[in-house]
Amino acid sequence: MDTKEVLAVVKALNKQRDDEQQVLLLLGKLESGVSPTEKLLRETKVGVEVNKFKKSKNDEIAKAVRRIISSWKDAINKSKRERSAAAGATSTAGASTTTPAPAPAVAAAGAAGTTGPASPRKEAKFLSGKPRNSKNDGVDTVVHHNKLRDSVVRALYDALAKDSEHPPSSVLQTAVDIEKEMNALYDHVTSEKQYKEKYRIVYSNIISRNNPDLKFKITNGDLTPQFVVQCDPKELAPEHLRQKIEEITKQNLFNAQGATIERSVTDRFQCGKCKEKKVSYYQLQTRSADEPLTTFCTCEACGNRWKFS
Repeated sequence: MDTKEVLAVVKALNKQRDDEQQVLLLLGKLESGVSPTEKLLRETKVGVEVNKFKKSKNDEIAKAVRRIISSWKDAINKSKRERSAAAGATSTAGASTTTPAPAPAVAAAGAAGTTGPASPRKEAKFLSGKPRNSKNDGVDTVVHHNKLRDSVVRALYDALAKDSEHPPSSVLQTAVDIEKEMNALYDHVTSEKQYKEKYRIVYSNIISRNNPDLKFKITNGDLTPQFVVQCDPKELAPEHLRQKIEEITKQNLFNAQGATIERSVTDRFQCGKCKEKKVSYYQLQTRSADEPLTTFCTCEACGNRWKFS
């Protein structure tokens, strides 16, 4: 599909957003017909329009959106890597042949000696006829030969692999990297309680039905293992829940402030300092009941304060 055709589909999506069948048809056209490039996505804003449907109540639409966005990201990242590799090959072509280029370090997915987390990216779609988990995928999650740590890796793998199209090696590497970050933060021997608590927080967020996008963000590499483990748990919550938490926090703060004195603004009083007549005031009974109220004034122009009875 060229730019003109993509723009036509984007326009149709915007107009027929309430017709679920039509939306599915249009998403199918985009999934099969678009060869994504940075220029095309930037000019048509098709990614922005498609992303609006990711929280659709229709599961088919939501899944289609996740597939499309994920495949487009992979295509763009692949294109960037190819350009980078081509540029590297060009720059090294004139280098001396006596100086061999260093071989890239390759770490086996899930190896206990991996020194740093690799960026998980979907190399090829992995489709399984059975529900995905370590057993059905034929993945050995015994990485550290420690009962507690290996059980955490297995649980994380099962949670991340569900509904994922990433290959088992990529999912396993992500699970291993997250567990390593947990163990680095809270050692499973000296801080076992904190280690288990951190695992429960991360795991419950990944499997939460209210936050289905989180696992895809993790396996796609949008969220690093370090961020997932070290961030405030609120940052892993979905957007609607974060807004609700913020509203509750604001309401609690308001309630904690208690009753406030209501001020009125009048032009009946004049500021003795700047001579302006925009003055806010309130009155309190500061003396005995048979005495007049005390009026407290604040000039809205210069901030000068005074009182009188």
